[in-house]
Amino acid sequence: MRSQRNAATPINRLPPEILILLPDFLGKDPFRDDAIIALTHVCQAWRQVFTTRPSLWTDLDCVDTDKTLVYLERSKFSPIDLSLCRYGDIPPDDPFFKITPHAVGRLKSLSVLGTEENLQGIIDHLSHSAPLLDYMSIRGTPYKFELGGTTTLAPAIFGGDLSSLRELRLQYVSTQLPWRNMINLTSLELVNTSPVSTRQLLDFLESALHLREVELHFETPTSGVQRGRLVSLPHLKSMSIDGGSSSALLDHLLIPVGARLTAEVDLPSFPTVNHSLSFLDNLRNLPDFTKIRLTYGENPCMRFSGPNGKVRMDLATSSDDGTHTVFQCLSVFDASKTERLKIDFDGTSFDDPPNQTLIRMKGLRTLELFRSASPRVFIRALDPNQNSSGVVVWPKLEDLVFSQAEEVDIEDVIEMAAARESRGAKLKSVRIPSRWGRAFARSDVLELEKYVSHLEC
Repeated sequence: MRSQRNAATPINRLPPEILILLPDFLGKDPFRDDAIIALTHVCQAWRQVFTTRPSLWTDLDCVDTDKTLVYLERSKFSPIDLSLCRYGDIPPDDPFFKITPHAVGRLKSLSVLGTEENLQGIIDHLSHSAPLLDYMSIRGTPYKFELGGTTTLAPAIFGGDLSSLRELRLQYVSTQLPWRNMINLTSLELVNTSPVSTRQLLDFLESALHLREVELHFETPTSGVQRGRLVSLPHLKSMSIDGGSSSALLDHLLIPVGARLTAEVDLPSFPTVNHSLSFLDNLRNLPDFTKIRLTYGENPCMRFSGPNGKVRMDLATSSDDGTHTVFQCLSVFDASKTERLKIDFDGTSFDDPPNQTLIRMKGLRTLELFRSASPRVFIRALDPNQNSSGVVVWPKLEDLVFSQAEEVDIEDVIEMAAARESRGAKLKSVRIPSRWGRAFARSDVLELEKYVSHLEC
């Protein structure tokens, strides 16, 4: 009688094909596993429905032996997702060893976090082919890496065939990237994976023609690279390079138009005007650059951003050579679409900005001097009666902003604004910090308002 009443309840009148969809609404939260098990304990009918759906039992963590074997049985022949987190030595009866090697061929994704003591043992059991594997993440521990204790990924992992991979993430392990035929790979992340060299990395990238996302964070030996070698990444959407040898790698990469690039480049000294910045030559095809950060020595120099042509240049040095290096780098790019330029020069002064670089920014509409020890230099450059070229620099300039620059001489600003108005390049707005405005004479403020549409100070 009780079973008849249960069968008559609305929830039990759901067809099995509808009931089986309930776990799909659980998402991938940490409690999904417990929730699915709870569903099998509601009643015999529910247990039959949910235990016979193989795709519900494919997430393995190999913490408990009995649970692992039950999941393997219920998952039938479905691809499995294996996540391992191990610290210290692994005992011989670890559940992970129970599923290898016969379940390796069913791996769809693999995530491993371990220490040097156990990571090598785990990898040694992954020598069989995994034709379904499309995601692999192997992460060692930073403190072991810093002490020189790392695990080496041998060519024999998964039989040396990772051609099915779409996403590869390696952190704090040693590798020489021995795999080839990475035609399906779309995402790559390498964090402190030395001793991979630039040559080995280029060989790897050349075999991964469909890469869309690349993150590289390590130092790479630069020897042995063929001079003039170029590797194209035609499908690249974003690349982040963080390491002292980034410039050597960028010398050999062709970045497609529209890609988002973040690169910290470390050179031994500031290049002179005649110095060949060869890695910049390979970035000339980035007129719609989104983000490029170039670092020289210990001093961050320049950051491009976008994709609307915004540029920000940072410089933390008192070296005039460093300032000119920034403009030298900028001159390599097609800056004609640049609409906003933010200059952040901390404590740097120079006599005259490279006007030829500025002139090419014909579409510039906003100039912000966030910090500058010599704003008068830029005011003079904007004044066609004062700059050395005698032309109107940035004819479309509308907004001039002095954020945290050294205090300006309002008479210089008045002369510049008047000269631009007489040449048909009137400024729409000028913003000056209020702490300066309070020190200006009322007559000077009224005079400046004649030549700009809006004055904020």
